[in-house]
Amino acid sequence: MENNVIEQVYGKNVFNDDVMQAKLPKDVYKSWKKTLENGEDLDVDIANVVAHAMKEWALEHGATHYTHWFQPMTGVTAEKHDSFLSPASESRPVLQFSGKELIKGEPDASSFPSGGIRATFEARGYTAWDCTSPAFLKEDAAGVTLCIPTAFCSYTGEALDKKTPLLRSMEAVSKQAVRIMKLFGYDDVKKVSCSVGPEQEYFLVDREKFLQRRDLIFSGRTLFGAPAPKGQELDDHYFGTIKERIAAFMKDLNEELWKLGILAKTQHNEVAPAQHEMAPIFSTANISTDHNQLVMEIMKKIANRHGMECLLHEKPFAGVNGSGKHNNWSIVTDTGINLLDPGKKPHENTKFLLFLTAVIKAVDEHAELLRLSASNPGNDHRLGANEAPPAIISIFLGEQLEDIIEQIVSGHLSSSIHGSNLDTGVHVLPVLHKDATDRNRTSPFAFTGNKFEFRMLGSSMSISGVNFTLNTMVADVLQDFADELEKADDFDTAVKDLIKRTVTEHQKVIFNGDGYSDEWVAEAEKRGLPNVKSFVEAIPYLATDKTVKMFERQGVLTKVELESRVAMNYESYSKSINIEAKAMIDMAGKQYIPSIIGYVTSLADSVNSITSACPSADVTVQTELLTKCSSLLASAQKGLTNLEKITAEAADKEEGKEQALFFKDVVIPAMNELRAPIDELEMIVDEEFWPVPTYAELLFEV
Repeated sequence: MENNVIEQVYGKNVFNDDVMQAKLPKDVYKSWKKTLENGEDLDVDIANVVAHAMKEWALEHGATHYTHWFQPMTGVTAEKHDSFLSPASESRPVLQFSGKELIKGEPDASSFPSGGIRATFEARGYTAWDCTSPAFLKEDAAGVTLCIPTAFCSYTGEALDKKTPLLRSMEAVSKQAVRIMKLFGYDDVKKVSCSVGPEQEYFLVDREKFLQRRDLIFSGRTLFGAPAPKGQELDDHYFGTIKERIAAFMKDLNEELWKLGILAKTQHNEVAPAQHEMAPIFSTANISTDHNQLVMEIMKKIANRHGMECLLHEKPFAGVNGSGKHNNWSIVTDTGINLLDPGKKPHENTKFLLFLTAVIKAVDEHAELLRLSASNPGNDHRLGANEAPPAIISIFLGEQLEDIIEQIVSGHLSSSIHGSNLDTGVHVLPVLHKDATDRNRTSPFAFTGNKFEFRMLGSSMSISGVNFTLNTMVADVLQDFADELEKADDFDTAVKDLIKRTVTEHQKVIFNGDGYSDEWVAEAEKRGLPNVKSFVEAIPYLATDKTVKMFERQGVLTKVELESRVAMNYESYSKSINIEAKAMIDMAGKQYIPSIIGYVTSLADSVNSITSACPSADVTVQTELLTKCSSLLASAQKGLTNLEKITAEAADKEEGKEQALFFKDVVIPAMNELRAPIDELEMIVDEEFWPVPTYAELLFEV
């Protein structure tokens, strides 16, 4: 394509503001914009005009169907396609799309996870148009489909999706942040938006090899596999030259994303072999969430076109770097002020210090909840390993802000550390200006200049959960701050006292050291910071009295909605581990053990043939191999029998917490017991007998 490919394709499949301005009558467009900016209800007459323009635009691009595109609690998106056809007469149809069809859809709600809110016989659910996220066109084998981003709720009004609580939380944090801004004299600020940029890590493997691995097909990760001779020890893959096959994938991925208005910016090789990363430019939390769901979907689609499979599991390969999704979060006013920008003199920027203090308090008070927002079964294999943040929530602020915090606590705030120049010692190279502080890649929640980077999120997860959690936590603290400051006789004195008191109470969550070290685990325990080590252990924090009070106070989730999510999380965990256990049973019984028996038999035949032909021949090597393999084979069979028994027992446990804990504490150890001898045998058995592609083939033959 030509050099100006970005300008040519960017946003071409999006019903964005430019398209609306061109397609809608001026008065309708102005009314629409007013509705959007002020958060008012959409007039049905306006909706009808917008729907007509949207339909005409979609038809011009070859669309035949439309769908309400939504994000149920499955973690992936859902869609039901309807054509634009309506009967005009017996002989011909007309193409219609009304405001009613745009605003509301009625998918079946009974078969989506609901945590008991919906029973099977109660099928009705509603999708409601989210007009803050632009409609777009999806091009695939089905043709061109108009996709309308929507929220999904039950007949009785409870949120059944990941978008609704996010939208509610965005309103909550905006409301409270605007109150704070007015206290500082910013009367022109009417709205505050959450700005998010999610970095997406992923693996690419050859599709033919992928299809030979039932564990990858069913669970997204390898349940068996010995280490390859080489892993990531040399750090040569990280930021290394991108292979042509991968580069071709990235080129097509970028073009598809740009068509959808997704600001794909950065691409590079990640730490592990066959691992890569894509990062977008920031957008609002709502649009970023929609875009990230599309990114994951399109990555898989484009990978298939190139004969590859995109793996989004947090730990697809044992022993090498897992994949995360770094969630970069900040809050910005509608007048363009980043409330987490410290400016040139942070110690004098009281507004910034107050919002920073609010985040510190929110993270300290709700660390367990933030931990849960980054939890799923796959991330349990990654968090706390020597590649990802520990399960302990702490905040990295850097030298500059940590120094300011210490000054605030001591009562003598007077200065800010500034960056210096970096002289490389090479005259032809420019002198570089250093930032005021280094970065800390071991921190789960790190301040990175004018935003916070939450590094714990799993690569396969929706970013909605972490962002509506962050928004709600911060909104709740800001509400307390606003309530206190609005009553103050002397605002300047009151805000400084509030900052000092709050920072002093919550500074224990600030840690600038090595988050991977054993010393930090001991230090965190002394500080009283929670160490929630697994997804299952984190789930109950979603419905504690403290959590319910906060979410209900901010109008984000009700007690019923929170309790339903508790049930869904337990159910999701149990089902995921059950699938993995069954996949291991299937592979061990039908692939590994028969293949190993074949190899053992060949060894025995070799010993018999040699001793028969030459009774004095030395068959020590064959005999030792035969003995060792037979012993490991027996261990594998024992592990298989045990896993079959325990998996059957798990089905009889009471659904919910009891069953989830059984899977974590009993089934997973049994899975590890089965894996160990088979992985050891992989290092011994002739590759001609081995039934599946190995790590070496999957990671290096891409």
